[in-house]
Amino acid sequence: MLGQGQQADCRRAADLLDAAQGAGNVLADKGYDTDNILACVAAMGAKVVIPSKRNRLIQRLIDRNLYRDRNKVERFFSRLKQFRRLATRYDKTASSFLGMVHFVSAILWLR
Repeated sequence: MLGQGQQADCRRAADLLDAAQGAGNVLADKGYDTDNILACVAAMGAKVVIPSKRNRLIQRLIDRNLYRDRNKVERFFSRLKQFRRLATRYDKTASSFLGMVHFVSAILWLR
């Protein structure tokens, strides 16, 4: 889902979680530690692997080994952003931007 550039990602996370029914774990960074997202994850019956923010009164324990897998996704996005056209979003429409993401992903996969 492509949102506005100035909008926080955690506002769109509930929509993405609705599409991910049946997931066993939800991995995210501290920016997604909101009550709304935690409620969505609990409603779908998945395990929360999101570190607690420092200002949370009750700190959750998470599986650190499972949380390390999030690094693979972060490295993939870092590789995508090495392509200037994706990093600066030259494409005007969401469909052409998504097409470029698919194209660059195929290039990275073939390497």
